[in-house]
Amino acid sequence: MRPRDTVHATTILAIKRGGKTVMAGDGQVTIGETVFKHSANKLRRMRDGKVLAGYAGSAADAMALFERLEGKLDEYSGNLPRACLQLVKMWRTDEVLRQLDAVLVVADRENLLLVTGTGDLLTPDEEVVSIGSGAGYARAAAEALLKHTQLPVEEIAREAMRITARICIYTNEHLTVEVLE
Repeated sequence: MRPRDTVHATTILAIKRGGKTVMAGDGQVTIGETVFKHSANKLRRMRDGKVLAGYAGSAADAMALFERLEGKLDEYSGNLPRACLQLVKMWRTDEVLRQLDAVLVVADRENLLLVTGTGDLLTPDEEVVSIGSGAGYARAAAEALLKHTQLPVEEIAREAMRITARICIYTNEHLTVEVLE
């Protein structure tokens, strides 16, 4: 590994449909232009399985953010939007946290949120959020499948990620899929 090579983990897709929230992540981790790992798990369940979180970017940075998010979820009694707002504030104002290189997608039964270190806490207009190098492909595939098929939401997430893996060189088909019902 060269000193300036960056370790990245991508792509995450989250979809809400019919009372279910599904999050899917590929397993590829790259260092620079080299695939380092094929089967990484980029998703985490929190708050006794009631919250899903996924990341793109640096794995260690994302784990640090996951820990802080779990603390905020405890502090705010599981209120996901409020916990994320406090995480974003902390991320933007803390000198050390500002250096973290990751983007998060978090969801519970009611909320689907994009959380970034640039101060963004966004809820999508559509019930689809994707992050990472294959984000645009995953979102486009998911939206088309949602609009034009009656496939179950889990299968839509899987197929959208398979399509993404065929297009994006930083995304593979070793998927982890989590469902909240």
